[in-house]
Amino acid sequence: MKTDRRWTTALGGFALGVVWCLLWAGCALPPPEKPPLEPLAAVPPTAADFPLFTDDLAFEGLEEGIQRSLEFLARQPADRTFNLGPQRVTAEHLQRSLTAFRDFIRTRPSAAMLNAFVRERYDVFRASGETGDGQVLFTGYYEPVIRGSLTPDQGYAHPIYGLPRGLVEVNLSAFRDEWQGIRIVGRLEGSKLLRYYTRAEIDTGEALRDSEPPLAWAGDPVDLFFLHIQGSGRLELGNGESLFLQYAGQNGHPYYAIGRHLIEIGAVPAEEMSMQRIRAWLEAHPDLAPGVMNRNPSYIFFQLSSKSPTGSLGVPVTAGRSLALDHEVFPSAALAYVTTAKPLADAGGRIARWESLQRFMLNQDRGGAIRGPGRADFYWGGGDFAQAAAGHMKHPGQLYFLILKPAS
Repeated sequence: MKTDRRWTTALGGFALGVVWCLLWAGCALPPPEKPPLEPLAAVPPTAADFPLFTDDLAFEGLEEGIQRSLEFLARQPADRTFNLGPQRVTAEHLQRSLTAFRDFIRTRPSAAMLNAFVRERYDVFRASGETGDGQVLFTGYYEPVIRGSLTPDQGYAHPIYGLPRGLVEVNLSAFRDEWQGIRIVGRLEGSKLLRYYTRAEIDTGEALRDSEPPLAWAGDPVDLFFLHIQGSGRLELGNGESLFLQYAGQNGHPYYAIGRHLIEIGAVPAEEMSMQRIRAWLEAHPDLAPGVMNRNPSYIFFQLSSKSPTGSLGVPVTAGRSLALDHEVFPSAALAYVTTAKPLADAGGRIARWESLQRFMLNQDRGGAIRGPGRADFYWGGGDFAQAAAGHMKHPGQLYFLILKPAS
């Protein structure tokens, strides 16, 4: 569930040449230059960096989140492996790690018991951060609610598309080992694979209008844009019924944060930038808004569901317990520990201040802008407070992973 929140790599010029050669031309390619060695994404913390574990929600909702991760892992081959710093960990070992922790927290342990249990039974790894200093930038996302209709009319004129039939995704790792984890998205035109349509081509050029009937129609283009940013949400119909819009796919273009553009043109000061300020500017400038929104070429496709939103693992995400991370560097479904900041609301529901957040979470989602070991997205759930918290969260913190010791 997330901001443009599912990972994919845009079909660039080099990749297009690669696919043309591999799939149709049969030509030989020179081996790509070997990339420089990167620092490990997660390493055991030093004694000075080892956290004192606690949970600011007193474990509320944690067992539910763990159960969702276990549901995902139960569907995986036991020997499937996931990246974690200097090692790889199997799905079976992740299951045992989560089950042991779930059984332990059911006893509602004291802080001393919790820390003794972790030190005795678990290996702890700290995310290295973008530069290796252990600092991770935490942002937030939430479940948006938009007004919509299953049929178009004057009040509902903005299409919400399902996954197009002509969209093609290619996993390049099937062709070369060094392209492990690289996927490209495009469309076939005859025997050629072309870049898929951009947001501007879909919304302004109406590239899909004649070939892909919309799933539903939105009443407000800005609401629809933020639905794309979050990656899933709830559709409120005029008869009082609600349906969920689940993530189904993405057009393969990289996510561009339009807040960056608003800062560059002087529309919003950098120190005041938030999701709320972006929305306010778009709503105040309806003539300029389409052009600014189209600066983000990434486009999300949805599917209608009667069930609550799921993350990229195909299981429901849990407010305050689910994280969106880069699953190429951190293990899917794994138990994490986070230290960052959380907002406190005043009597009017506005954010009054931020205070320390320390809690256990699960790696259950991913996002288009969430790449590498220095970024994390925090799921706040639905409602006005969740929207405010997600829109203003941009705080540094630390991210740890807990994996059961081999002998445990």
